Amino acid sequence: MKSLGNIRRSFAPWSDPSAKPYISFKNVTKKFGDFTAVDNLSLDIYNREFFALLGASGCGKSTLLRMLAGFEQPTTGEIVLDGQNLAGTPPYRRPVNMMFQSYALFPHMTVEKNVAFGLRQDGMPKAEIAERVVQMLKLVKLEQFAKRKPNQLSGGQRQRVALARSLAKRPKVLLLDEPLGALDKKLREETQFELMDLQQSLGLTFVVVTHDQEEAMTMADRIAVMSHGRVVQVATPAEIYEAPNSRFVADFIGDVNILDGNVTRANGGTVEIAVDNGFTLRTATGEMPAEGSRAGFAIRPEKLRVTPRPPANASINAAEGEIWDIAYLGDMTVLHVKLKSGQVVKASSLNAVRAVEEPFAYDQDVWVSFDENAGVLLRD
Repeated sequence: MKSLGNIRRSFAPWSDPSAKPYISFKNVTKKFGDFTAVDNLSLDIYNREFFALLGASGCGKSTLLRMLAGFEQPTTGEIVLDGQNLAGTPPYRRPVNMMFQSYALFPHMTVEKNVAFGLRQDGMPKAEIAERVVQMLKLVKLEQFAKRKPNQLSGGQRQRVALARSLAKRPKVLLLDEPLGALDKKLREETQFELMDLQQSLGLTFVVVTHDQEEAMTMADRIAVMSHGRVVQVATPAEIYEAPNSRFVADFIGDVNILDGNVTRANGGTVEIAVDNGFTLRTATGEMPAEGSRAGFAIRPEKLRVTPRPPANASINAAEGEIWDIAYLGDMTVLHVKLKSGQVVKASSLNAVRAVEEPFAYDQDVWVSFDENAGVLLRD
């Protein structure tokens, strides 16, 4: 029997041309007066996928989720779920349930009555309600808190009650709007993995809205990065991080250094760039920009090497600088290095041993270098 982790690693229906999307947004636009919240957006989500809508406030991600839930209607376009066009279908008749950031628990009800509320509204027999509530509380590990009220629970426990209530009606799709925003950092990290395991064990489709990059990268099978009502890139977390398709995505996801310059050579799958007021950069790429054109190069801090002495080949992908700032973060050290060009780049390295033979010091002269395949050429 495959473990949940192995199942998740082998899950990739979007790469199968014969696979049919479970949820489709087809040329969806949503306007509020003169403001366009979602702009002619098309997007496919697959059955059993943990999908994240990621973006800054006001990018349209929550509006997209609310349209799927039925709380808002598209101005134009279609939303299809499991082959059914959802136009005109009220929220209570859609096979989805939504978990809000505020949790929206009823303070006067016990935990078990909160979980049972939607089932009672649907007229489910009492015996079946009781059985379902027990199942849900066991699922979220809150059996012993059934008789408590929300104000007697911690933030993490209230979050689990809201999750149990959302799952009690066994929706085809669970929608989560910033579900972990009210939790502290440590609890949020623990809950991320609990949600992943829960989604896999239930076999449901989860669609989560978040502005937290780390949260999306941890939980999602794929991420849609949004900006100004449009999807900028849809890909797996690894693809989003290692191969951003634009300057916007590279800058939005994680820490990044962007080096700009003029293309001096482009052939044979290799591009050389004269970095502004700096050094010569060489990178392998499938795209051949025109020689003489401007180009950007994105490289993550952990891909940079900082050494007190020049590398073996200091003429390519190497630059002189000085230590500008040092941040010791326990598990890693972050260095800000000011290059001779004046640009400050960030480099990071894991603290794999307790002591460093030659620790860096402020204003120390150093070299920054990297491999040809360490970064990505930016299209814009």
